[in-house]
Amino acid sequence: MRYRRFGQTNLHLSVFSLGTMRYLQSAQNAEATLKRAFELGINHIETAQGYGKSEVYLGQMVQALGLAREEGCYLPKPCQGEAKRLYLTTKITPKSDAQTMAQAIDLSLERLGLETIDCLAIHGLNTPEHLEWIKDPQGCMQAVQAAKAANQIRHVGFSTHGSLALILAALETDLFEFVNLHYNFFFQRNAPAVELASRKGMGIFIISPADKGGLLYTPPERLKELCQPLDPLHLNARFLLSQPSVTTLSVGAAKPEELDWPLAIADQIHPLTEQEQQILDRLQAQAQTLPDLCQQCHACLPCPEDINIPEILRLRNLTLAYDMEDFGRYRYRMFENAGHWFPGRRGNRCTDCGDCLPRCPEQLAIPQLLQDTHTRLQGQPRPRLWESI
Repeated sequence: MRYRRFGQTNLHLSVFSLGTMRYLQSAQNAEATLKRAFELGINHIETAQGYGKSEVYLGQMVQALGLAREEGCYLPKPCQGEAKRLYLTTKITPKSDAQTMAQAIDLSLERLGLETIDCLAIHGLNTPEHLEWIKDPQGCMQAVQAAKAANQIRHVGFSTHGSLALILAALETDLFEFVNLHYNFFFQRNAPAVELASRKGMGIFIISPADKGGLLYTPPERLKELCQPLDPLHLNARFLLSQPSVTTLSVGAAKPEELDWPLAIADQIHPLTEQEQQILDRLQAQAQTLPDLCQQCHACLPCPEDINIPEILRLRNLTLAYDMEDFGRYRYRMFENAGHWFPGRRGNRCTDCGDCLPRCPEQLAIPQLLQDTHTRLQGQPRPRLWESI
């Protein structure tokens, strides 16, 4: 395991972090997964108030595993070096007022059984309204800063599923020391946000690069062939770890054994090899062969029917170029079912008004492509994971 400085926090985090959204099945499973993470050198655990009983389980593990307190960090006693310093991050959704946020912070401290949280992230800074709450001097950040002054919180950041423009605006507030965001080889839209956060010296935590990056634990045969002789999961991780500005990648293991395969390259943070770059170029070239490739310029927005045209067509790109249909279905069925976490309406809502057509530099037949994508990827919606717990 290798470790990197988490920006302004000056914490040195393992380049893989354990995300706890998927280990919710039982306290026993959570303990086994946590122990395996320690064995592999992970020293950063991320949870959230909204992840069912995750905070409670994590608090229980802190006590059950006999983690001692020293210089503001928890230490798994058998571990050495950077691996012995355990850092905890929890996340709380943005609130419209300081009092509600203060109560939420107290709840997380209680559930975790802590006096101090190493890192607190505003969870899901996704909309312009959320940003206004953050910028309001009397809003929720007043409570966050008060908790920081009282040593209940050491470092403050935010997580986001919002638009690039919103993320950039949030970064420009200079209220945060780190950011959790989506960015991977198959979704590079947020590259400017990664660059800006890096210039500001912020820690950069990549959200779910294997799952949201393409269900890469179970890649389609076509994608595996294009990545030969490497593995798509490892290649995507190497794309990220080769960038010094990226601090850590989330691994959302549901059970201990799911940590072993992704962490097999935890020591590989060097620049991309010639072979790796050639494979990434091959993947890029494969996408460019599509006759109706959406270049993700976002010029088609806004849509009068609130259809998330670029994201729908991105899923179409991936489906046709790499046979990533399972991933496309997984993400497409989130439209109209996940609120501001995955905004926009489905492709069949298109009224063929033509508003987007003159704005598309590729002159794509967008209404037809939206309907084609809907036909390919429509499926039954399912609840978000923690809603089913």
